[in-house]
Amino acid sequence: MNSQLSATPAELNSTIVKPLGFYINGFHSLQNTHYYFIFLSFVYLATLLANFLLMAIIWFVESLHTPKYLAIFSLSVVDVSYSTAIIPKAVDVFLFNSRFVFYDVCFTQLFFVHYFCAMESFTLAILAYDRLISICFPLRCSTINTNIRMILIIAVTWIIPFVFMVVTIFLLKRLSFCKSTAIESYFCDHGPVFVLACNDNSPNWTNVYFYVVGIICMPLAFIIISYVSIIVSLLKIASAEGRRKAFKTCSTHLTLVAIFYIPLLVTYIIVLVKFRIDTDVRILNTSLSATLPPLLNPIIYTLKTEEILEQIKNFRKRMVNPMN
Repeated sequence: MNSQLSATPAELNSTIVKPLGFYINGFHSLQNTHYYFIFLSFVYLATLLANFLLMAIIWFVESLHTPKYLAIFSLSVVDVSYSTAIIPKAVDVFLFNSRFVFYDVCFTQLFFVHYFCAMESFTLAILAYDRLISICFPLRCSTINTNIRMILIIAVTWIIPFVFMVVTIFLLKRLSFCKSTAIESYFCDHGPVFVLACNDNSPNWTNVYFYVVGIICMPLAFIIISYVSIIVSLLKIASAEGRRKAFKTCSTHLTLVAIFYIPLLVTYIIVLVKFRIDTDVRILNTSLSATLPPLLNPIIYTLKTEEILEQIKNFRKRMVNPMN
């Protein structure tokens, strides 16, 4: 490994310097970080519990087998996967000091973290589409937004980020890491990895721009346009009660959108404009923005969705009075 790190520029032109692995080197000045990762451990367990509960309700209650709940089920799958890609390894690194990550393991984590982050973005856009069809086209909703069509939309949005991340990994594999292998993050993050390269990483910067525009901004733009259309339609509803119910339904989704996109956009804007910020502050922001939404999504949907609350109440009644 030492000989690889001392490669000359001439050697770099003819070969790729591939280190044995990387060191996760986040949180330099923040004290007592082990408490933070104990907290994240509980966040992870709560995320699994809340999302599996929500998935079980949707799976076993036939009346919830509708396009809206198919999208919510997909969101829960993404939330569990996203958290699993990040938190267990981060806890292993910072609680048990296992900071060394093998090269291929690092790139595998990088792939899945950014893949499921992209999936979170697309799934929130799918939920906006569902609200758009339900509110703006109420008479044609059942023919436009069928279960089969929703499954196809979900499938396409699972494929697009996968292809993008394959390209991302291909661009990373062409890089030589002949100097530092210390990643300034709490996991194998894309930006902190490719900036370590000692050959040209401009294609990787281009890749980041495409990720931000195609994976973050375009779904967000679709969500904004959808809700502008929804608001226009709601203003045409004569019944105040009808408007109230529609706004209540939309507020659940908008809460999830704000929780996910605001911290993510702040993070990427800081990266793209190359604004200097304390490393620990950046890592803390990115870790919270990645780990809290998967926990809050099922909680918010459960508390604000009458159909799901009703199923939970029915389940509790059956547990208390099993003979009824």
